[in-house]
Amino acid sequence: MKIVLFKDYKWEVLGLLWFAFLINQGDRQVFNVVLPLIKTDLNLTDVEVGAIGTIFNLVYAVCVPIAGYAGDIFSRKWIITLSVIFWSFATMFTGLSSTILMFIVLRSIATGGGEAFFGPANYTLLAQYHKKTRSLAMSLHQTSYYIGIILSGFIAGYIGDNYGWRNAFYVFGAIGILHGIVLAFRLKDKKEDNDSNKKKEKIKFSEGVKILFQTPTAFILTIGFSGLIFVLVGYLTWTPTYLYENFGMSLSSAGFHSMFYTHLFAFIGIIIAGKYSDVYAKKNPANRLLIQGIGLLVASPFIVLMAISNNLLLVYIGFAGFGFGRAFFDANTYAVLYDVIPEKYHSSASGIMLMIGFSVGSLSSIVLGYFKPIIGLSLGFSFLAIVWVLCGILFLVGYKFYFMKDYKKIHPD
Repeated sequence: MKIVLFKDYKWEVLGLLWFAFLINQGDRQVFNVVLPLIKTDLNLTDVEVGAIGTIFNLVYAVCVPIAGYAGDIFSRKWIITLSVIFWSFATMFTGLSSTILMFIVLRSIATGGGEAFFGPANYTLLAQYHKKTRSLAMSLHQTSYYIGIILSGFIAGYIGDNYGWRNAFYVFGAIGILHGIVLAFRLKDKKEDNDSNKKKEKIKFSEGVKILFQTPTAFILTIGFSGLIFVLVGYLTWTPTYLYENFGMSLSSAGFHSMFYTHLFAFIGIIIAGKYSDVYAKKNPANRLLIQGIGLLVASPFIVLMAISNNLLLVYIGFAGFGFGRAFFDANTYAVLYDVIPEKYHSSASGIMLMIGFSVGSLSSIVLGYFKPIIGLSLGFSFLAIVWVLCGILFLVGYKFYFMKDYKKIHPD
């Protein structure tokens, strides 16, 4: 049966990948939201629940460069589709877990490994369809991240409070499987004029690694991305618990409030950033890196505000400023990478950057879990701000000395 495509199919692709990414982020957050119930039900320690998150991100980090390489040589449509279906089944079976070992196998290994294959192929396929509208498409795509986390924060908390934490995994897994079936029928690979040449070149994984590390801008971006993920993993893992324990909220309220203000303002921020990044990039492509650095520096004091405040209003203002600032980083990550890396290595380079970022970021869950009974989450969150300050300064250095040199190698005209 022949599938009829819309005239402006690139926007349908954005819609399909947008919803897949929404499910992806909702699937990740469901564990963090119902974590207090899991901890109580299975009698786990803070370090043990932190370890589940850390191992998840480590498995993701190990698998994602393989996924990136696969995205350069195999069908991106089928990598994305099978990834969504696989991790969704793993999520459903996570609801059957009764020991920490089962959580590690089903949540950390199966789900983390399945999700790893989604990222590189997802971003690369989107970039293939959107060339002149790349930053806009990437920014709109990123909104699914924010909406997915907000919705999952409330929905998972509500299901957990009223029907038990296991049912939260069943529901989120089932939704993912259904969308995977839709992707199988509607998503199509982008046929490029040089596709056959790419296959003949037999791209080597080692080439992707080499070019990333030999391109100063890409290397700086990878360091900054690692710092971004380190802070985000710690925030996403422990903020619902922080509100639940420190402010006496119900699970659904903690899940909602811990995610809503941050990601609402990130949503607003990324729409603004996506629009004006393209405008300023036309004047000077290096402005993308500058915008990212400023975004991290602006967000850093809000991390401290949300961590040290005893007043919920100030905590929410901290959440909002944190989300708004980081959106300017999110809007430009892959646009910067693809500006300085040859197109044939886009998926491989994305995979390597994700591997390094999540390897570093994975440590945040267990580090905060370890220090939680010693110094508390408030002080632990405050230290995260230092990471973003250092990364923001590094990006300003990259903007000043490296970006345009790397950019002109790829765009000599």
